[in-house]
Amino acid sequence: MRDKTVTDRTLNRALLQRQGLLQRWPISAAEALERMVGMQAQVPLAPYVGLWSRVEAFEPRELADLITSRAAVRGSLMRATLHLVTARDYLRLRPVLQSVSERGFVSGSPFGRALASVDLDELTAVARAILEARPRTRAELGPLLAERWPERNQVDLAYGASYLLPLVQVPPRGVWGSAGSARLTTIESWLGRPMATDPSPDPLVLRYLAAFGPASASDFGAWSGLIGAQSILERLRPQLRSYRDDRGRELFDVPDGLLPDPHTAAPPRFLPEFDNVLIAYADRRRIIPQRHHGQVIANLGEPMLLVDGFVAGFWRVTRDDPSATLQLRLLEPIRTDVQEAIAAEGNRLLNFLASEAPTREIVFDATTSAQRS
Repeated sequence: MRDKTVTDRTLNRALLQRQGLLQRWPISAAEALERMVGMQAQVPLAPYVGLWSRVEAFEPRELADLITSRAAVRGSLMRATLHLVTARDYLRLRPVLQSVSERGFVSGSPFGRALASVDLDELTAVARAILEARPRTRAELGPLLAERWPERNQVDLAYGASYLLPLVQVPPRGVWGSAGSARLTTIESWLGRPMATDPSPDPLVLRYLAAFGPASASDFGAWSGLIGAQSILERLRPQLRSYRDDRGRELFDVPDGLLPDPHTAAPPRFLPEFDNVLIAYADRRRIIPQRHHGQVIANLGEPMLLVDGFVAGFWRVTRDDPSATLQLRLLEPIRTDVQEAIAAEGNRLLNFLASEAPTREIVFDATTSAQRS
């Protein structure tokens, strides 16, 4: 199958299937997290919506229990960005991605420039001792670090430790039905186990392709933050399939990666803020229509709606006791039958997010009418 050409629509259906968005998976939340290689989690409760859209009969308590039992954690991984992963995935992925956090701190942040003359080994040692004594917020950590470096800005010191140490945010942060500040401690202290010692990126590349492929070297680099993606893929080439997209880019895939029929029906799906599928590529045309690319990229922090597998609008749920309203802002007009399918899935979403509300309503943008349930 080398050099077979694949279209954006074929790549779209492959992505949807591998992300549980074509048909929901009959698996556990923990299995889904590992199948997706984690979930973007800057917004603490976003993964609950992401899992609801992917896992059959998903209940928020399942993920909350994973977090409170320390079977899942929230910490910086790919692109030095906050992700929700299983505990064992954090232990094996963080050594592979440590260089991403270090590079992000030194060359990609104002904190690294401000602390250029600070002994970073000493900074991490002092911060580790403080955070392993008990979890603390960055606002609490900064003044304690400033006791050792009084001439330095407290915020710079706290963020320096956040970039360089393998830290996780502890509950109740990220727990459904709870609220709490982002308190940090080291993964070793939280789990009572050491991290893996193998920094090889090869297993991560293969897992990325299984979850997001076929994909290019630049796609993997954009998702992971690692440099040298092309050389890694060249080393793995004997184990991989290769394709060309309709723009001539070489795409790699695992040997058993499925490519569904591009005409496979794709149901409407509601995605949370910063969902994996929106940011896992350098070239995002397989999920974001080119005509809407600028608007979508500028609003990745908004929850999004997929129609026929592609981003078609934005959504949010508002509450005005005792009612809950799902507001939909579409990027272009849609057919009546598609609107009905969106409304059906929207009612299921409202039942998930606002089951206690006696009145639940769906409101499309000004071009369509409201529906009440």
